Amino acid sequence: MAKSLLLLLFCLLLSTSFARNVSYDSRSLIIDGRRKLLISASIHYPRSVPEVRYLSYVARACAVGERGSVDVIETYVFWNGHEQSPDNFYFRGRYDLVKFCKIVQKAGMHMILRIGPFIAAEWNYGGIPVWLHYVKGAVFRTDNEPFKFHMKKFITYVVNLMKSEKLFASQGGPIILSQVIENEYGYYEAAYGEGGKSYTKWAAEIAVSQKTNVPWIMCQQFDPPSTVIDTCNSFYCDKFTPISPQAENLDRKLARMVFCLFTTFGASQPHRPPEDVAFSVARFFQKGGSLQNYYMYHGGTNFGRTSGGPFITTSYDYDAPIDEYGLARFPKWGHLKELHRSIKLCEHALLYDEHKFLSLGPSLEADVYQAPSGACAVFISNTDAKNGKVAMFQNASHHLPAWSVSILPDCRSVAFNTAKVGSQTYVVEMIPTSIQMSSTSQNKSLTGLQWHVHEEKAGIWGTADLIMNHLVDHINTTKDTTDYLWYSTSFYVDKNEEFLVNGRKPLLVIESKGHAIHVFVNEKLEASAAGNGSASQFRIETPVSLKAGKNVIALLSMTVGLQSAGPFYEWIGAGPSSVRILGMKNGTMDLSTYPWSYKIGMQGEHLNLYDFQHSASVHWSWFSDPPKQQPLTWYKVVVDSPPGNEPVGLDMIHMGKGLAWLNGNEIGRYWPRKAKLENCVQHCDYRGKFFPEKCNSGCQKPTQQWYHVPRSWFKPSGNILVIFEEKGGDPTKIQFATRRITSICARTSEVHPASTKKSSLRLTCPMKTKISSIKFASFGNPIGSCGSYTLGKCHDPNSMNTVQRICLNMNDCKVDLGEENFDKKVCPGVTKTLAVEVSCN
Repeated sequence: MAKSLLLLLFCLLLSTSFARNVSYDSRSLIIDGRRKLLISASIHYPRSVPEVRYLSYVARACAVGERGSVDVIETYVFWNGHEQSPDNFYFRGRYDLVKFCKIVQKAGMHMILRIGPFIAAEWNYGGIPVWLHYVKGAVFRTDNEPFKFHMKKFITYVVNLMKSEKLFASQGGPIILSQVIENEYGYYEAAYGEGGKSYTKWAAEIAVSQKTNVPWIMCQQFDPPSTVIDTCNSFYCDKFTPISPQAENLDRKLARMVFCLFTTFGASQPHRPPEDVAFSVARFFQKGGSLQNYYMYHGGTNFGRTSGGPFITTSYDYDAPIDEYGLARFPKWGHLKELHRSIKLCEHALLYDEHKFLSLGPSLEADVYQAPSGACAVFISNTDAKNGKVAMFQNASHHLPAWSVSILPDCRSVAFNTAKVGSQTYVVEMIPTSIQMSSTSQNKSLTGLQWHVHEEKAGIWGTADLIMNHLVDHINTTKDTTDYLWYSTSFYVDKNEEFLVNGRKPLLVIESKGHAIHVFVNEKLEASAAGNGSASQFRIETPVSLKAGKNVIALLSMTVGLQSAGPFYEWIGAGPSSVRILGMKNGTMDLSTYPWSYKIGMQGEHLNLYDFQHSASVHWSWFSDPPKQQPLTWYKVVVDSPPGNEPVGLDMIHMGKGLAWLNGNEIGRYWPRKAKLENCVQHCDYRGKFFPEKCNSGCQKPTQQWYHVPRSWFKPSGNILVIFEEKGGDPTKIQFATRRITSICARTSEVHPASTKKSSLRLTCPMKTKISSIKFASFGNPIGSCGSYTLGKCHDPNSMNTVQRICLNMNDCKVDLGEENFDKKVCPGVTKTLAVEVSCN
């Protein structure tokens, strides 16, 4: 309790508003006259909700008072969320940027504001409003007057908003850096020619002219203007050298380290081992880094239709230290916390002392930071991707595992090695909980769930929005007001066609620019097809059932998030570009130039069926056993909140594809599309450079099964869950699931870590829980990993009793590996390990 009060007091003291001066020299940023070594973490306010920000991140981030976590929060500003139509600005709900900045400030943290307005970030249309593409003459991300006019207007609005709330450091606020109004443009500038170069210069000039009195940075810019600081953007930034003219003033490096990668529907899950993340960060600081940002530290959720790509999943988990639901991902979070603590112990040496590089042998390097007084810190690295090595430094030997860095804050004792993970591990599971009928249900005579069903007709409903003798572009027609666009045409089949007699079905061939399509022939779903995260375009060939006389083909074209990046990306289209029927007696029937009728969106969208205030006026059919495997169907059910207070996911594995809402809040796109059997590994070897497919898992499983539903969206009862199913599923098998820590494990050896401290094992339950049972405990040479530990040949039989005595019914416990607790004489000559698995309640 006293510790918590001290931390709270520390945060409150840090959040006190005093004007701060932010500058920089050849070593680092300087805040109020002091050089600062800073560790930053990305968290995006629209991808989060207040409960996650408060409980899961800010409370942990304020642990900076223990010198253990991060100093800075970094976020983009999401233009298309704030200006959904020209001059109509929105800064409420999840888009309350001011509230988010003040949360960071109250936690006593600094902030980096990446204003964009182009952000990429796997966000829909890269963060730029779709309406801007239809402003006359506009071309994105180049020296184009209509584009620059709207860019400048938005950036000025945001800066003035921040100034009015006194959020820049010069006003006593948390913002110590801003990013120039572009992002990762160096990759694409050449495609725009001279217009790209002049646009880069203009963007920097506009940013600096805002007079925020904090430095401006540019991310991944290969010809940065002289007024900004260029930064690295990579999995590894230890070899990055600033090339800005400002480099002579700041030769220490600023970097954004990419944690892992995003996920697309139909792809396997990427993972990046904590050992390699720690190695990358440690190497960056070893080689002179002074500010490093994690992208992402908490990824969050692409609620509604905000994901881009296309094909980016609703989950934006990113394999980050804090998961999509706001839970710390152990051991990654704990391992990095210990890394940060060790780096912070070296802060004065890194920023003020003389640097000297030493080669200690093949793949062995030491970077020494030594003061005239003799005090020093050293980073020793082994870049060999296969073999551990012994390094001699100051007449002492240090064993370094392959691909690792040891940090010695006093040049004598190892405080941390990146490859030795001593943090506890969580086993986190999604625990199913059946959907319960709401206690406020209108019809008390029925038992079980009462399903309301609204069926849509395949094809044009109401009056067509347009009729053209060609296939139109999907995005140019819908302007992203919806995922859906109906294409419908009709044609006649002669009664003498051979396929009507011999049963050989004609072949319907569709070529599409992307993203997905459902094919209906005479109101029957015949086929579905889609592109993927690597290629939006696709081709479908499917036999179709036709009849003599009039036939109607209705194509439901769908976008799955708009393009997020790339040169001239706003011109990339979607939708079918060619429709033909093969196997007719007169040859191929090309329907591409037939008259096509078009309808924007689903009828249910126009009726606002997802909004409980509007849907009540619409006719719904009631079922206790709703129709299953039926396309184009809206389902509505009134439910109670899942019991408990754990985070909630919606299990949609038995559904096809569609959209979901709770109480009018957009949960997002669901699509349990399975990943192919490729690029997955049974065991991930952290050694060697990370690349996107190195440690993938989840092949032949749905890319995303559960969809985050924030607890704050629930009422105790009377919650309205609405599902729009495109191609057919079983709504009776929809479940909620609570995300729960089912086991906590820790493992340490007699010689881990190599430090002067006595070896010990520590277990900590989540807040307000205690260790309720010891599932496994062994001091010896236990085998396996968390969740599957077994006894080895060497085992102290008193291990379980010892751990129970020390840890049972405790929130936090520490078990020393000393003779007072364990029989050191068991298995002579064997370096022994203690492994423990517990449950918390």
